[in-house]
Amino acid sequence: MRKLAVLVYFLLPVIAFGQLNGTVILSGRIVGENHEGLASASIAVKGASSGTITDSTGRFSLVINQKFPFTVVVTSVGFSPQEIEIRNANSKLAIQLTSQTFLANEVVVTASRTSEKILKSPVSIEKLDIRALKETPAASFYDALGNVKGVQLTTSSITFKVPNTRGFNIPNNFRFMQLVDGIDMQAATLGVPLGNAIGPTELDIQSIEVTPGAASALYGMNAINGMSNLITKNPFTSEGLSVFQRTGINHVDGIDHSPGLLTETAIRYAKAFNNKFAFKINGSYLQGVDWISDTRLDQNPNNKNTANPSYPALNGDNNIVFDGWNKYGDDALAGSNTVSVTGLKIDGATNKTLTVARTGYWEKDLVDPKVNNLKFDAALHYKITPNTTLIYTYRVGKMDGVFQRGNKIKLDNVVVQNHQVELKGSNFTIKAYTSIENSGDSYNVKPLADNLDLYTGGSNSAWGTKFKNALTSFATTHGGALTSENLAEATQYARQLADAGRAEPGTAYFNRVKDSIIKINNWDIKSAQIPNAPATGGAALWQKSHLYHVEGQLDLTKQVKYFNLLVGGDARVYQLIPDGNNFVDFTRPVAERNTPLADGSFGSNIYYKKFGGFVQVTKTLFEEKLKLWGSLRADYNPEFTAKLTPRIAAVYTVKQKHNFRFTFQKGYRFPALFEALSYVNNGRVKRVGILPVINEGLGYRDNSYTQTSVAAFNAAVKAGGNTDSAALANRGLLKAASLPNGRPEGINSFEVGYKSALFNNKVFVDFDAYTNIYDGFLGQVQVFVPIAETIGSDAAVLAMIDRNRDAQPAKDATSTSPATAASKGQDRYRVYTNAKNKYTTYGSSLGLTYNFYKTFTISGNINYNKIKGNATPDLFITGFNTPDWTTNVSFGNRAISRNVGFNIVWKWQNAFLWESPLVTGKIAAINNLDAQVTYRIPKVKATVKLGGTNVLNNRHLEYAGGPTIGALYYVAITLDGLLNK
Repeated sequence: MRKLAVLVYFLLPVIAFGQLNGTVILSGRIVGENHEGLASASIAVKGASSGTITDSTGRFSLVINQKFPFTVVVTSVGFSPQEIEIRNANSKLAIQLTSQTFLANEVVVTASRTSEKILKSPVSIEKLDIRALKETPAASFYDALGNVKGVQLTTSSITFKVPNTRGFNIPNNFRFMQLVDGIDMQAATLGVPLGNAIGPTELDIQSIEVTPGAASALYGMNAINGMSNLITKNPFTSEGLSVFQRTGINHVDGIDHSPGLLTETAIRYAKAFNNKFAFKINGSYLQGVDWISDTRLDQNPNNKNTANPSYPALNGDNNIVFDGWNKYGDDALAGSNTVSVTGLKIDGATNKTLTVARTGYWEKDLVDPKVNNLKFDAALHYKITPNTTLIYTYRVGKMDGVFQRGNKIKLDNVVVQNHQVELKGSNFTIKAYTSIENSGDSYNVKPLADNLDLYTGGSNSAWGTKFKNALTSFATTHGGALTSENLAEATQYARQLADAGRAEPGTAYFNRVKDSIIKINNWDIKSAQIPNAPATGGAALWQKSHLYHVEGQLDLTKQVKYFNLLVGGDARVYQLIPDGNNFVDFTRPVAERNTPLADGSFGSNIYYKKFGGFVQVTKTLFEEKLKLWGSLRADYNPEFTAKLTPRIAAVYTVKQKHNFRFTFQKGYRFPALFEALSYVNNGRVKRVGILPVINEGLGYRDNSYTQTSVAAFNAAVKAGGNTDSAALANRGLLKAASLPNGRPEGINSFEVGYKSALFNNKVFVDFDAYTNIYDGFLGQVQVFVPIAETIGSDAAVLAMIDRNRDAQPAKDATSTSPATAASKGQDRYRVYTNAKNKYTTYGSSLGLTYNFYKTFTISGNINYNKIKGNATPDLFITGFNTPDWTTNVSFGNRAISRNVGFNIVWKWQNAFLWESPLVTGKIAAINNLDAQVTYRIPKVKATVKLGGTNVLNNRHLEYAGGPTIGALYYVAITLDGLLNK
């Protein structure tokens, strides 16, 4: 068995003082076999609450109010714990800690809300301890989540990254809960988990625990796909002043942007007084040039029925219904930004129609890539008794960035604050916190592009008329007719003339109009249909909310004779302030919901509530070889029926090393705020939540047609001459949506696993396999509602013709067009609803860690995830959005010499299909290499890390519509343990 020499010197320089009042000071240094300081080793007095950890150089100092003799427990990640008895002031010790595989002796809390060894966890759980976080070559400790077994980390922005496990990945992930010291980091109204944007700094993170798969049996309705818990340092055990500075450079190839400077500065100070009171203060500031989304692929090629497949001359670059991945205001697939140019004569055939998309704007012209993230937190800890602590924590974060839900959102000066009070004892925890959210100067990129085009380029009707006139003019000067040979050139000419006067990026006019639009919170634009809307329209995202949460748990094990018993409960209330554009007061008449009242408000606040409680029983049998868990959770939301969430699990240990696990759990997810209560006008397609109160007076649930059927219907009508008779003849193509009543999303999850430390603790094995069955999967579907008509009627059919999107009077026949009947037009809604089918996903993961020669380590994981197809189509595309295969391989040595360490990580995943309402497309395989070298300077308590992510600059996308990620090179300097004695 390989042993690591660790020298511990106990220096008691104030023994005379200590003999008078019982106080002594233990100080010293813990070093490894190469005499490198071991950071974050734990030194604690057995049976007492006093303890500390070593700084970056391995030094520690601990004040002890304890009489001789007493026992000190020394632990460090990767080594067996050791107990040392201190008999008197003259004790001088040289001890050896036996090395173990990383994680073999690790303890986790998140898996069952109680401390237990990771090898015997009832569910799959991964842990990144402080050493792993320090040694990662990732750009930040949070980015290290992307190397964890089973985790898919999606980058929307340098400041905004979202983890997911086991499929159904989206950039605004409602299914994966993110906690910081047990506090939910979800930004309620934005509908996104802010990840580390307001979380711990690089200096305050202690560890990260990740639970892949359903965790809602203990943590409630948001954790249906898994959860992460970021655990921060305790000021009682981690004192002193620490400073961190990282400087990096991205966009190194200059393709999307000139090389950009990335800087991050952090500071932490913590102090404890007599092991009774302690505090800590953290602050950090990051700024840089964000990754840029500028993929210029077309998701609406000309062979689709939403384009002009009858005219191959318009294929490829000549496509006049181009719908770019990162272009907005050209939405053709959903028909939001298209114009029907009717009554054309092409190739000698009369009464032909062309569908044309508005020109739109590229995302890079609408979004400033400069971002920053400011974080601050402070905590006060007071020990009422040695085992009972009262804690107050304040946390605030301000961030910029970009994220994608139904559309791209530019986050600008978003501020989220948390206040938390916690009382924690040896067998109980009571916690209450509030989260205050303000979206600042953020805006939605889609209505910004729409309204730029409409205000400066004209309404769709006016623009379509200019386009048609230009086509006619072109035909007159080119042989007197439009033909397949000249159609591409003619449409290019027509677009140029129709766009005359349109605000162009880079001009003062463009900037002036853009700056005006992003400050207006009404996304409508003034028109005959909406006469009271602002002339320019708006795009501002004004969202304010409060979250109030209280929870508690009590361990009753000592009161119960035959098993361990844990009970707990929680209550949460969301308070939404209506803004008239994203969230509205549904008690107001439909026509008035977007109009402010005399006091400037948009009505009464909205409340969304949920309550829950759980009980967990644990029992060990057969000389602790078999451990059983059983838990039952009940959750209630006044908008839905109550739900019960059971979990049963068993871990059987063979020969003290081989741990086999089986788990079954049921889970539910109440719709998130945005899914439940949104009421957003987005390019004249209103996005609405799932609650039935929203449907009242609108009729989209039971009086609408599906988007796909309307697209097929219009393609047939266009081919038939775009006449009313053609529409009525093809009415059978229209399919009623018949949306079901909303209900919580459910999951049944089955999991097996195996963990073991083998070959004298040199090899750690971690395997799991799962099957999930989703019922009532939540997603979005777009539907079309005939205004003031009933689906199935002739008038409702005619209202679905593209040319009748707005109300139209009856028109007489002309030489180029037939007579058409009057129409009241159509409304369009993108509705959150439940899928009709059940969905089965399955997969497995294997992780291996091997510690070999001296302190060299090689580790890796391979992950497989798959969704089973259904025979019948559903209301919407669910979007599994996960590669079949992903893998990570790491090779490193934390101490190749006394003060030098390194780590290299290779990451690969295969190509996969990304599906979303905004962009659907193929994501190419990713093949990246990250690396870092660390140099320690003990004399000044400094560590220098030189590294890079994607060091070979393999440019890639992580999701369709997302930014292109390239290389990032950095150098980071940490000064730790300053001002310590």
